[in-house]
Amino acid sequence: MKANEEKVIYFTDELNEDFSETELKHKPVDKNYVYYSRNPFWKIGHFFWNKIVAYPVSIIHAKCRFSWKIVNKKAFKSVKNSSYFVFGNHTQQFFDATMAKMISNKDCYVIVNPDNLNIKGLGWLVKKLGALPLPNDVHTTKRFVNALNQLVEDKKPVLIYPEAHIWPYYTKIRPFKETSFRYPVKYGVPAFCFTNTYQKKGKKIRIVTYVDGPFYPDENLPTKERELDLRNRIFETMVERSQNSNVEVIKYKRKEGNSD
Repeated sequence: MKANEEKVIYFTDELNEDFSETELKHKPVDKNYVYYSRNPFWKIGHFFWNKIVAYPVSIIHAKCRFSWKIVNKKAFKSVKNSSYFVFGNHTQQFFDATMAKMISNKDCYVIVNPDNLNIKGLGWLVKKLGALPLPNDVHTTKRFVNALNQLVEDKKPVLIYPEAHIWPYYTKIRPFKETSFRYPVKYGVPAFCFTNTYQKKGKKIRIVTYVDGPFYPDENLPTKERELDLRNRIFETMVERSQNSNVEVIKYKRKEGNSD
């Protein structure tokens, strides 16, 4: 990717604004949606779409478009025999959607907004790749929780984007809540984080991803404080790593006063 003239985006709400150019249809999760299955036929299909199709396509896209480089991937080796949760910054559409296939050597699943299942032409593939859409009613909540329980039991990693919304090429870390950090606290498993940074490589711009962890919940704290403490440690680490970005493709500026 080449470094072009900077584009400017004005924002007012770091927590809730989304600047993805993809138009998503708002549709609730089907109450019969299969989040995860131990059925051998389901596993075979999942393996095919993930390892045979998605993994090579993801790597080729990342290397060719972004000259992608990952730093400290070996950190995951320290928890070979455990499930874990991975938290990352959300700055790309397709790249972030396939990050779970590239970042860990294990079969990684991704918690997503249910609207992602309705991306035109790609919604079906999102399902095949192991998306875990956030539930919207009693039926899907039960399926979602059961899936997480089984994933942890089966020692599978789960990826979460705590910023929730996409800000393309954003080089800082947006504030995010501790809500997502209840999962590693609930299950008593470690957490990792990755930070995608944008760096110059000659006349081009590349993505360099830094992996940090494991971070363990502090068992000496009450549950809510444990979640906040884990969130703060990971947030601070990501902020520090984000300083490795040395180029801005898009400049984000806070909109002052009335927008009229």
